[in-house]
Parts: sequence; structure tokens; C-alpha cells
Amino acid sequence: MSEEMKELQTNEVTETMADYEDHFDDANPWNRVQDYMDKKTVLPVKIEGVVNGGVIVMVEGLRGFVPASKLSLSYIENLEDYLLKDIEVQVIDVDQANNRLVLSARELLKEKEKAARDAQVASLKVGTVLKGTVETLQNYGAFVKLENGLSGLVHVSQISQKRVKMPSDVLTVGDEVEVKIIGIKDGKISLSMKALEEDKEKAEEKAEKVVIPKAEDIGTNLGDLFKNIQL
Repeated sequence: MSEEMKELQTNEVTETMADYEDHFDDANPWNRVQDYMDKKTVLPVKIEGVVNGGVIVMVEGLRGFVPASKLSLSYIENLEDYLLKDIEVQVIDVDQANNRLVLSARELLKEKEKAARDAQVASLKVGTVLKGTVETLQNYGAFVKLENGLSGLVHVSQISQKRVKMPSDVLTVGDEVEVKIIGIKDGKISLSMKALEEDKEKAEEKAEKVVIPKAEDIGTNLGDLFKNIQL
């Protein structure tokens, strides 16, 4: 065999082995889940088991753990309710040496919640009047949960036409109130109860306004008074 043929065969073998090594890396599920974590890939999975403190899902044939705190945005009373449910998760921790794969649904749920809230806020209009419930009281104002599920702030200066020193002087958590949207900025909703008092006063003033006729319209001369009286 010529030296040229031997060199050609050697190159082919070398290239083939390199290709195999690349495929070996691709075939390693730990490398794939590491790539998922690096790219923040969204993975659809089914909850296949419930263990102490969380649930089990399978990703690329690996047993993954989703802590209860990463499964929902709120406290989960009974993890068994999630068994066999389909959810979306992202990989948050990969440790092949300790056979540890941790995933989370919480970040994705927060993103969806924020997107839904942003869409709701975008649909609101300044001047809209809504009903709501006082959620919390602060020195600077009251947070009100609106009937559409959103929350806004009634600044202490917007609670009443009368001077209010502390919101707690006139409001209590749980109070049902009516508010007017007076501003929307950076996703924050500014509300006012004072504006509704002012609107009501203006409406009452308009209704009570008396139109005084001109002097010539109310003057009555004697001729008009007696013209139809027969003596």
C-alpha cells in the first residue's frame, strides 16, 4: 500500500472517531439537560410521582425533582393533586456527579402571570370607575384590589376632599370602596376616591342650578293682566 493511501485511511479513521466522540456527547442525557439549563429551554413534562417535599418528572430518561416551592405560585396543600398532571418546567440545577437534576415551574408561571397582568393593565382607561376592596393600609395610602383582580394605590391625598392624616383614620382592611382610575404608569395604577366626591358635587350643582329668566320675560303690564277681564 502506498504512503498516500495509508495517510488517506488514517485521516478517515481520525475524522470518524472525532465524529463518534461528538455523538457520544450528544447521547449523554446529562449533557442535554445541561444544555437545556444554559438555554433556559421550556420542557413539557408529566408528574409521575410524589415524594417528600416535591414531585418527580422524567427528562431525557433522567429522574428530575421539582420542589413543592417551585411547582406553584401559591402554597400547595396536597401534592397528590398534581399527580399525572402535565406542566412546563425549566432546568435550574444539574449535578451529574451526585445524580441530581432539579427543575422549576415557578419562573414560567410568574412570566405568564406578569404577561396576563400587563395585558389587563393595558386595557384599562383613565377615568374608569371601579369597585374594590381595601387590601392593605400604609402611611402613604391604601392598596385596593379591584373587581378585575388588579390592585392599585389610593394615595392618602386622594382618599377624601377632607384632610386625612392617616389612611387608617377613615379606612379599614376589607372595606368595599368605589374608586376612579386617575393614572397608569409603568404598570402601576393610581386610584382616587376624592375624585368621585368631586364628580358627585359637580353633578349635584348642575342639577340644582336655577336658570333665571330675563327681566323682560317676567315683567307683566296692566294691559296683559286685564285684557281678558270683562267689566
